[in-house]
Amino acid sequence: MAMHLSSRRWQDQLMVVIGVWLFISPWALGYPSESPPAVNAYVAGVLIALLAAFDLVKTHVWAVLLNIIAGVWVAVSPWLVGVVRDPAMTWSLVIAGIATIVLAVWELRSDPELHQQWTRSGAT
Repeated sequence: MAMHLSSRRWQDQLMVVIGVWLFISPWALGYPSESPPAVNAYVAGVLIALLAAFDLVKTHVWAVLLNIIAGVWVAVSPWLVGVVRDPAMTWSLVIAGIATIVLAVWELRSDPELHQQWTRSGAT
């Protein structure tokens, strides 16, 4: 059962990695820790990682939907926090955001437990 659970939740495992990357990316890319881009990456990274880690323990549609919203924010945030002129940070945020969206939607569409929760909520 544990193997089935971990293989079924691989998207969450990758989203935890994405969240950790976002959290450490300001240091890796040389941003001052209190700058708006760094704070953005810290908050988004913690949120994505915690939601995905929570989803590894107990799956909830709302956690996956929040990660989709967080992914959208991360993907568009370079234009909102003033890093669009820095290709490294911009690509880091855009790729992390898009990857989070794709993984969360993939999980939402492929996980039978999430599908049942989604249809019970009347969201189909």
